[in-house]
Amino acid sequence: MTFRKILYRLTCLLPVGLSACGYWDALEAHRAQYEMVGMTTYDLQACAGAPNSTKTLSSDVAIWEYDISRSVATISSTQGTSLFPINIPDIINGYQQLFGKPGSACRMLVRIDHDRISEVHYAGDDDEYIGEDGICSMITRGCARQPEGTMRDAPGIWPMGPISAFHSMPTEEQRTDATYSDKSGKFVPNYDHKRGEPLIQPAPKDGSIPKVRRNNGLINLYQGDNGLPIISTYH
Repeated sequence: MTFRKILYRLTCLLPVGLSACGYWDALEAHRAQYEMVGMTTYDLQACAGAPNSTKTLSSDVAIWEYDISRSVATISSTQGTSLFPINIPDIINGYQQLFGKPGSACRMLVRIDHDRISEVHYAGDDDEYIGEDGICSMITRGCARQPEGTMRDAPGIWPMGPISAFHSMPTEEQRTDATYSDKSGKFVPNYDHKRGEPLIQPAPKDGSIPKVRRNNGLINLYQGDNGLPIISTYH
């Protein structure tokens, strides 16, 4: 977690509530990333509409793209009163100058495998004041508020479960046919290659794919699914 994100959490104490800061939007967007995996494309279109664009990767796999944007309202300055001398718009404008304004657009990328959603990703300037990807809840809201039959129930929210407003759920394991083409399946990265040898090399004859090394340091510090920091050693 960056220092900037920590400040976002600590300083979002304006009297507009967590909902206005984007906490609940971010939570809803990350919950959808879990609940929508496994649903059919027919159900996806029924609650989220038709995608803005599609990209066919193979006869069975495709990427669907959903885009949404919103305008960010300008807050006008007002005079305080003797009863309430604090000028809230000035405080909000000062906050925005210090930490930035909320995002205005989200792109949702959905991997479709055999007409089923296998993973959901968010991209773009999609963060609100608190949490990550809050703008993206505008895309998934129809599915979240009126779930389709092929959607699954998400586990509880932090601290009772892994759904957090501050990070996405880990992606599920994908089929090899959904992640590798004929070309990328024949050539794979060899992370243990010797100095001077290419990283991308012909795949082993047994068809195995080298496991991706996530950390090459002695100590790894990362945020767990419950939002708390976890320290682990590299093996």
